Amino acid sequence: MLGHMARTLVVKATAGADAPERCAQAFTVAATAVAAGVDVSLWLTGESTWFALPGRAQQFDLPHSAPLAELLHVILTSGRVTACTQCAARREIGPDDVLPGVRIAGAAVFVEEALAEGAQALVY
Repeated sequence: MLGHMARTLVVKATAGADAPERCAQAFTVAATAVAAGVDVSLWLTGESTWFALPGRAQQFDLPHSAPLAELLHVILTSGRVTACTQCAARREIGPDDVLPGVRIAGAAVFVEEALAEGAQALVY
């Protein structure tokens, strides 16, 4: 599928329950890529930042979409999940609040990942 070159997929989710289809697309694409063996980094920004907290993904419901909590579990198992520093701060979310495996990092780390050789970035 990906040829001989190792690729990284960086997915930035900018929507949460405020735009459920866009949110679900980001998680679905990231989880599908993880399942296909791709190195995946999912960034939670804006309203999707809430999904870094325990129990929040379980509250998300979109008909005909895979459960967000299951998609997040797949991504956390084999990929990376990062909550945006500023987005987390605006929501008073700190490192001790997030799910195990979720880190909080800023724009410099996102830019580094997105511009790395062999990286493909998608924003939803």
